[in-house]
Amino acid sequence: MRNGKNPHSQKPAQVRTVNFRENVKSPAQAETDRLDILINKATGLAPGKASVATSPYTASRQNLRIIPMGGIEEVGENMTVLEYGDDLIVIDMGLAFPDDTMPGIDYIIPDTKWLEENRRRIRGVIITHGHLDHIGAVPYILPKLGDPPVYTMPLTAGFIKKRLEEFGLLGRSRINILNKDDAIALGNFKIRFFRINHSIPDSVGLCITTPVGQIVYVTDWKFDHTPADGKPTEFDKIAKFGAEGVLLLMSDSTNSIKPGYCISEREIGLTIDRTFSDIKGRIIFANFSTNIARIQQVFDAAAKYNRKVIVTGRSLVNNIEIALSLGYLKIQPKVIIKSEQAKKFPDNQIVILTTGSQGEEAAGLARIARGDHKTVKIKKGDTAIISASPIPGNERAIAVVMSNLTRLGAHVIYNKVLDIHTSGHAHQEELKLMIALVKPKFFMPIHGEHHMIVTHADLAKGMGIPENRIFALDNGQILEMNSAREAKVVEDPKVSSGYVFIDGLGIGDVGEVVIRDRQVMAKDGMFVVIMTLDRRSGRLVNQPDIISRGFIYMKGNDDLIREVKHEVRKLVESKGKEKLEPNWVYLRNIVRDEIGEYLYQKTERRPMILPVVIEV
Repeated sequence: MRNGKNPHSQKPAQVRTVNFRENVKSPAQAETDRLDILINKATGLAPGKASVATSPYTASRQNLRIIPMGGIEEVGENMTVLEYGDDLIVIDMGLAFPDDTMPGIDYIIPDTKWLEENRRRIRGVIITHGHLDHIGAVPYILPKLGDPPVYTMPLTAGFIKKRLEEFGLLGRSRINILNKDDAIALGNFKIRFFRINHSIPDSVGLCITTPVGQIVYVTDWKFDHTPADGKPTEFDKIAKFGAEGVLLLMSDSTNSIKPGYCISEREIGLTIDRTFSDIKGRIIFANFSTNIARIQQVFDAAAKYNRKVIVTGRSLVNNIEIALSLGYLKIQPKVIIKSEQAKKFPDNQIVILTTGSQGEEAAGLARIARGDHKTVKIKKGDTAIISASPIPGNERAIAVVMSNLTRLGAHVIYNKVLDIHTSGHAHQEELKLMIALVKPKFFMPIHGEHHMIVTHADLAKGMGIPENRIFALDNGQILEMNSAREAKVVEDPKVSSGYVFIDGLGIGDVGEVVIRDRQVMAKDGMFVVIMTLDRRSGRLVNQPDIISRGFIYMKGNDDLIREVKHEVRKLVESKGKEKLEPNWVYLRNIVRDEIGEYLYQKTERRPMILPVVIEV
């Protein structure tokens, strides 16, 4: 709630421009603003405007530049920048989850080096909804950009604040809470909002008015005429924007390869209801912690069939608390119980609501399946329901969890067995309808892997948009549009793109070289050669020591180890005969290359060779 108005009220739609100057600024933001004023006074510019001389793109400053930083070569890591003149706005700050080629990596976020260099021109960050692939990178990126103001809807704001609080960053940025009928002005950009359906409430599309024309930006959406919360997409607004004239449509491509229409949330609710009525034992229900609609359906079915709900999983508990406090969840009294209270009820009156629908190793469902959950142990007769579609790359992890559950005696229900989940992303017929309503001159598919982007581009071509007006970009490429309503793709070497890896507390300290090393060790293992050498003569003091990890089992390969030691001794002695000053770097390189080649000839495997020199 802001200015005494309820953002969920059902009053007639009205667009009002919101002035955020009354917001209290953090000390860091206030200091930045004071510095801006001093700079502007010195240059004679109006407050909030950068000097033309300091703008790195003066030559194209009258063109609109659309810069995808992530999200158009993968599912996740969504982040887009719009630039006009001296103004930048950022849409979403998401993370992606690693695949099996990135051992040890926790998350992936966009490379924001260019954006950090231009942070004084950022007028605001707009977040479209509360999924991690759109808000997950906020605590990593926002401080690097000088904590610019954030604009979003109430539930999304609640999730962002919780995430910032966990990182000790709450209060540094202004989180401006909007409602769907607001309009905001950020430099050269005016943004209006419209409700779209997704698997989380408060998802919004954007109509962005720029000096060169209007852009409609819709990511993560579907058309659901009977959504769980009873609030369908605002078709009237979309049609109105289309009638005003839209220069460019940017639209979600995740399900562009799927024909027809997405199943309605109401149908899934009916399936959950029937399933709960049929199951006689305990129900273990796993889904995304941010899928508030599904969580509501679980609580409704549990209350109807006199079941108590145990909630396990930190993110799930946090999100339920936030959704309850903001009125997005309605739960009957005494439905939720603690794990310790479950013994008081028969199995047919228990539902365990948990995280882990993607097979995440540390999530609740995986721990239950491994048998190491503190309070939940699988019993014969339990039914585990996985209500989610696998994110590309997670299929194997989910299969392992399901197999572990069945080994322990549970029955598993998932989407291939029963329609227990529906996507939050539009199928082909919905994507076509969006194009028909918006009627854009240009089209840019976003949010998806490359084959999804290309398929969406083909759909747009089938809807009558000429091929030369459709732009399927890569991360870091730039779509530039001018006042003559012309568009072209340009490359700018200053705009960096790529992955930044999050590993524990490290942000970006693990690069491609480290990943390659981890891949080598995961594939063929590690082989350590320890040489104790005389400092003056460079001769071996004793036999080399060998350590193998993930390459061979040393006790069963005595002959190979003996041969390797002999080869190392020959290499060291041959270098000693050269009568040169000992060069340990050179020697390590020789040993690494020669022993690596020798081991390949013997085993046809290439472990990572780590030569170690100890001077005595």
